[in-house]
This record gives sequence, C-alpha cells and structure tokens, in this order.
Amino acid sequence: MPSREIVEAFAKRLEDGDFVGAILDYYTADTATYENLAAPVVGRDKLADKERGVLAAFKEVTAVRLGPSLIDGDVVASRWKFSFTDAEGATRTLEEIAWQTWRGNEIIEERFFYDPKQLGR
Repeated sequence: MPSREIVEAFAKRLEDGDFVGAILDYYTADTATYENLAAPVVGRDKLADKERGVLAAFKEVTAVRLGPSLIDGDVVASRWKFSFTDAEGATRTLEEIAWQTWRGNEIIEERFFYDPKQLGR
C-alpha cells in the first residue's frame, strides 16, 4: 500500500513535467497500463518509450491534478487535466481518471479513463 507521501511525490513529478522520470521511478518493471479499453502496454521500458514519443510530438505537455488523489489500500484514483500544445501553438486538453494498483511504493497497473473526443475539440 503506498503512503500518502509517495502518492503526492508521484503527482508532483507529473505536475513538474517529469513524466518519463516518474515512470522510471514509480512503475514496476512488469507494469501494465491501459488506455480506456485498448490492449495494455506491458513493461516500464515500453511505457517510458511511448511517453517519450508523446512528448516529442508536442511543443509542451502539462499536467494538473484536479482535487486530491483517493487512496484505498493498494488502489489510488486521481483526476487529471493534461494540456498538449503543438508546434503551431494550438492547445488541446484532456481530462481523465487514472486508476492505479500499487505494489508497495510502485505502480503495477494503471488504467486511464477518458473521452477521446476531447482531443478533437
């Protein structure tokens, strides 16, 4: 079960823009992440590579946690707002719920729930 301090430190890394560093430091080597109902990305290294690709596609990516993270044993739920700014300066936002299962102080599984239509606006 993660402590409140660990969950807050993880959230701060995202809000500070250290997305890849947070993956490398807080996810297990065999982590599995799911985008809505899509097939999972399995493995911390694959997830970090995917994140590097997302970051390379945009001029800027920011994350803001909306409210506190809710912790119940090994499960943590957080509401996030991400903003993606492209090379032309256009920004799109995405709000999502991240549902995490932790093993000690590391994330073993994470599921993201969001409406993909948000990015088309």
